[in-house]
Amino acid sequence: MTLIGMLHHRKDPSKVRKTYAFAAVAKAEGADFFYFSPSKVNFSKKSIKGKVFENGSWVDRNMPFPDVIYNAGDPNKLAKSEKVIQKLKKIIPFTTNSIGNKWSVYERLTRGKEFSHYLIPSEKISNDSGEFFRFLHAFEKIVFKPYDGRKGKGIYFISVKKKDEFLVMQDSNSSSYSMNQLKDLIEEKLSTGTYIMQPYITSITKSGQVYDFRLHVQKNGEGEWVITAIYPRIAPKGSIIPNINNGGFTNYLEPFLKQEFKEEAMNIKGTLEHFSLTLAQHLDDLQMQLYGEVIDEMGIDIGLDENKKIWIYEVNWLPGCPPTFYLELDVVINSIRYAMYLAKKQEAIKAKIQKVKRKNTAKGEIPIIAVTGSAGKTTTKAFLASILSKKWNTFESKDYWNTAQHTEIHASEINKSHEAAVLEYGMASPGTITKHCSIIKPNISIVTNVGLAHVGYFNNDIRGIAKAKSELIHGMDQDGLLILNKDDRNSLLLETDKFRGKIMKIGITSDADYKAFDVEYSESGMSFKTMLHGREEKFFIPIFGEHHVYNALNAIAVADHLGLTPIEIRAGLLFRKPPRRLTVYNQKNNITLIDDTVHSHPEGVRAAIDVLANVGKYRKIAVIGEIRALGNLREAEYRKIGEYVCDKKIDLFITYGDQTETMGDQAKIKGFPAKNVFHFDDRNQLHEFLKKIMTKNDTILVKGASRANMYETIKFLKKTSK
Repeated sequence: MTLIGMLHHRKDPSKVRKTYAFAAVAKAEGADFFYFSPSKVNFSKKSIKGKVFENGSWVDRNMPFPDVIYNAGDPNKLAKSEKVIQKLKKIIPFTTNSIGNKWSVYERLTRGKEFSHYLIPSEKISNDSGEFFRFLHAFEKIVFKPYDGRKGKGIYFISVKKKDEFLVMQDSNSSSYSMNQLKDLIEEKLSTGTYIMQPYITSITKSGQVYDFRLHVQKNGEGEWVITAIYPRIAPKGSIIPNINNGGFTNYLEPFLKQEFKEEAMNIKGTLEHFSLTLAQHLDDLQMQLYGEVIDEMGIDIGLDENKKIWIYEVNWLPGCPPTFYLELDVVINSIRYAMYLAKKQEAIKAKIQKVKRKNTAKGEIPIIAVTGSAGKTTTKAFLASILSKKWNTFESKDYWNTAQHTEIHASEINKSHEAAVLEYGMASPGTITKHCSIIKPNISIVTNVGLAHVGYFNNDIRGIAKAKSELIHGMDQDGLLILNKDDRNSLLLETDKFRGKIMKIGITSDADYKAFDVEYSESGMSFKTMLHGREEKFFIPIFGEHHVYNALNAIAVADHLGLTPIEIRAGLLFRKPPRRLTVYNQKNNITLIDDTVHSHPEGVRAAIDVLANVGKYRKIAVIGEIRALGNLREAEYRKIGEYVCDKKIDLFITYGDQTETMGDQAKIKGFPAKNVFHFDDRNQLHEFLKKIMTKNDTILVKGASRANMYETIKFLKKTSK
């Protein structure tokens, strides 16, 4: 006979309700059964002081090591006995093994890819309320829940009602919060531990009640996955949590589906059944691949959105018995029969695990994306890598590592574990991008724009810049995808005539394949809309400037082409912003500093001035440093910048560096007040002047290239206004 031992953290089996059913079913199935806790194991004697159920009560018995162990305890409470458990696992098969908490399951399914598009994009947050508000601006309705939460406890549903007003719901209670009240709430919660943020995706019945589905699956006596139960859980009216522990109730599946979906009911039932079994097998395969273990039971909570798309809410290890359906014995029968199968089929199961581990996982060609352009390379790369990482293990080149020598380093770092690569290809002379492509040949390329950066190295001719950028088009996979900026007239000079692949264009003013509209400045970034597959989708980026909307469109175009969903794209756009790229610092006395001190070229200066004009609510001060490598075009471009500052109604215009007074002179010619124009060649004098004139509510932009060391001015201003 098969001897089954039930392992639990509690010493008294009478306090574990399901032990009675297990003892009864084991006897009926012809197996012996006993209960034990880790402290009762004696490895030297290969015996366990356990308890058996006899004549209606639990009695002590000295038991030999069982043939199989049913692992029933709370993994957190068993953790203190980890050494004992691991030692047991080496000699006795366990029916089930932990698949981890909600977050580890989420990460596992993301890496597994096959079911990643059913996952709701999720972010962990531990101390940054600013990160919370960026997420809320992106999705407008979100779930905020404890990282280690259980049974639906401590979950908040938060939505934007209007500017600076929010609706906060918990259980059946809802309240309006101001910005400051919500910030206080979030910071209070984060002080107690880590939370998870998700877009709010919910299923609603015809009567307006929130519901979800519990899919309960197990392995049977042949080691095959079977469905124990699928049933809806419905929240009480006024609540948005259908969890049974929070007052939710259940229903039978078929009547519910017929009521809610009519003629589609049977198709949806079949879809839920297929999804249950295939997801269970997928997670089982992943457990074997990663840990050489098997699992036997899980509870999967899912929702259906308005398009009847399935979304995974949670996957639970060792779910409770389905309530109200009298299925407790069904669950236990499957568990006992599987335990008996496991005890007898160890060699076959070990062989299966090895087969899964050896399974051919060779990948086809992965997306290799290269980004070049006169402006926006780093930000486009960061947007795209952030989006792709929501689904794939993505290699991203470091910020500003864009020389051919850097690409050689990247070629040595990209390995078989990577499922996508996003690289930045810089260019300062002809032939450089050809060199990049000879090292790593991209199959997807983005040319953000063709501007005047480095034009002094190309005989002051924009056509030379375009020709050098075209090296990416010639050097990439000729059947790949090319993304261009339709609003950039200089991009018409790019050499695309012989390219055989697919060309897609982005834009804001032009009728492009991916066109942004309703572009607006928000409290902490930009919002805009675009059409994806005939549907209007709204996006948010946590960085200021219309020029960054172009960068986001580049990333959206590639991600959409690769099959990522709008919700995955939306989550990825909440990226790790490259440093010193229109970084905003809020200082004392409501002073705002805008740091844009990495690169400088005429187009970028105008874009930064746009941001200053839109973000500044009171006095707006522009501090503009010199621009390098403009050659003979320097004076003309400086004059254009002076005119632009005048047009944008900036209050104070300060220039720094060689010949930058030309900008101020032209601004005065255009009508800018002479008393509000200043020029400095000495950094210390500039700093003393800024310290003298800076006052409450000022917004100060500092724009300049790294080589001009304009970041020193930002550091000075931060220290002065801290």
